[in-house]
Amino acid sequence: QVQLVESWGDLVQPGGSLRLSCAASGFTFTTLASYSIGWFRQAPGQEREGVSCVDTTSDTEYYSDSVKGRFTISRDNAKNTVFLQMNSLKPEDTALYYCAARRWPYCSGSTSAFTSWGQGTQVTVSS
Repeated sequence: QVQLVESWGDLVQPGGSLRLSCAASGFTFTTLASYSIGWFRQAPGQEREGVSCVDTTSDTEYYSDSVKGRFTISRDNAKNTVFLQMNSLKPEDTALYYCAARRWPYCSGSTSAFTSWGQGTQVTVSS
């Protein structure tokens, strides 16, 4: 089972930036390159929603409409790490952010499609 650990979140002012990382480990006869990686978030009282996803080849990236143009996902397979660069942050971006992995070449926006999850990290956008 792949283990995922997100970097610490932070309190950021509106308009600010933050980069989250997701470090992966625990591979057996495979590498991070075999996994599509997604970022999800969950605000209090709301369902977990997909934010972004990158497929195994990094040829395709997906973004929710709410973050498109502001967030960028990237991956460094050699370092077993995936990043989420978040710019122009808004108060509505405040949530617990999770990274998740699925051993499949292609992304999915469904939480049930991902088999490994990080513990989550809090991002708060407030002045």
